[in-house]
Amino acid sequence: MTHETHETAETYTNPVLNADWSDPDVVRVGDDYYLTASSFGRVPGLPLLHSRDLVNWTLVGHALDRLEPAAVFDEPRHDCGVWAPSLRHHDDRFWIFWGDPDQGIFQINAPEIRGPWTKPHLLKEGKGLIDACPLWDEETGEAYLVHAWAKSRSGVKNRLTGHRMHPDGTSLLDDGKLIVDADRIPGWFTLEGPKLYQHDGWFWILAPAGGVETGWQGAFRSREFFGPYEEKVVLEQKDTDVNGPHQGGWVRTRSGEDWFLHFQQRGAYGRVVHLQPMRWGTDGWPVLGDEGAPVAVHRKPDLPPQPPAAPATDDDFPGGRHGRQWQWTANPGDGWATQHSGDGLRLTCVRSADTHDLRKLPSVLTQRLPGIPSAVEVGLRLDSEEPGARAGLAVLGDAFGWIGLQRGTDGTVHLVHRFAEAVAEHERDAEHARPAPEGRATLRIEIGAGARCRFLADTGDGFRPSGQVFAATPWRWVGALLGLFAAAPGDGQGHAGAATFTQFRISAL
Repeated sequence: MTHETHETAETYTNPVLNADWSDPDVVRVGDDYYLTASSFGRVPGLPLLHSRDLVNWTLVGHALDRLEPAAVFDEPRHDCGVWAPSLRHHDDRFWIFWGDPDQGIFQINAPEIRGPWTKPHLLKEGKGLIDACPLWDEETGEAYLVHAWAKSRSGVKNRLTGHRMHPDGTSLLDDGKLIVDADRIPGWFTLEGPKLYQHDGWFWILAPAGGVETGWQGAFRSREFFGPYEEKVVLEQKDTDVNGPHQGGWVRTRSGEDWFLHFQQRGAYGRVVHLQPMRWGTDGWPVLGDEGAPVAVHRKPDLPPQPPAAPATDDDFPGGRHGRQWQWTANPGDGWATQHSGDGLRLTCVRSADTHDLRKLPSVLTQRLPGIPSAVEVGLRLDSEEPGARAGLAVLGDAFGWIGLQRGTDGTVHLVHRFAEAVAEHERDAEHARPAPEGRATLRIEIGAGARCRFLADTGDGFRPSGQVFAATPWRWVGALLGLFAAAPGDGQGHAGAATFTQFRISAL
């Protein structure tokens, strides 16, 4: 899919990442900019994006091969896992810190952005510890860590806790101190997502509050890490259509320009990423966007011109391998996808008791829903001879819908279209099944405004619409996903043949 914006050679248009790159953080190393984002329960986790101009980004890999402990993430946990990572470069290494709300604060590091990354190290164990960010004081040699709290796990929120940290990032040197209590700030609630910096003799914490739908971006400063901090709102919706401009990261170019990348919550589309200009006001506080309001179009950063780029979406699956844009909904098992000499993704029909609920199926290969009206197409051949074996193209969220092929007890293959509402425990038919004579189909989902999805299929006689329009829904924190899957009924042991997907394409409508 091409990167559709209205940018010119001199300007860019927000969002610069028009899909669910949730809770972005950014760092500059030399002339290169790197970004990571939340990946929650999907595997591999911690996406790594690269840019030379802060506008055009490509996905270059992931930092986390599997989620730990493996037993916990061998089944889908869509809203759990990796929350709000921080990406830093220190001592000639890249570092990522994040909070898992059920386990604690983890850290990994690597000599290069593409790795090899260390195994996750649990820095602080506990429930509800989220949004961790480190800081190394290059003058004193001391290191610090700040984190927020998830009330759903800890009973506590709206506060930030600070620690001294061993400079090697392996341990904390104290029990932590409450450094910002937003319950004491009139009108503030749900303070979270802190990013820690030093500038002009101050410790700075850039952190959002007010909730992802309607909140604002705050700045806090103190001469000492442990406070006291004073605060100011530095970015809010005002009269724009950018609701709740929320957490992100500050980066300075080699020439001294300041920029801020943050997300906007857009329902089923998830958290899309905006780029804001940033400067320091005469009062010493940062000024983001257009005097504190998000910009829609702005002059590009003063960086060398770059060709248009965006994270890949299309895939021909050469040699049976899928591109790095795809993530499983849990730690993958052996043999879920098989390599071969040709093109096409050969997914094994994994036996599962949950074949009628894609939300519970770990062997769904997903990528992000595009943020603009789009058509998604993929070819499918059902090779499995197993009665009940099925495979298809899905829109997966708190509610889901899919269209694909299923083998009947008499050996015939039918085109089926099924869905489940958010409150439903099992799927049901969205359209009557119809024969797919050769066990093949081209599947299509047209995603219109408001993430309303129209399902279509071609079984040899042209595309025909199927069922009613389906409105994609997010999970609590995660945008809706596109998914490819193959499954068969059973007890979860063994495999039952395969299905082959070809020529996955996303095009603008």
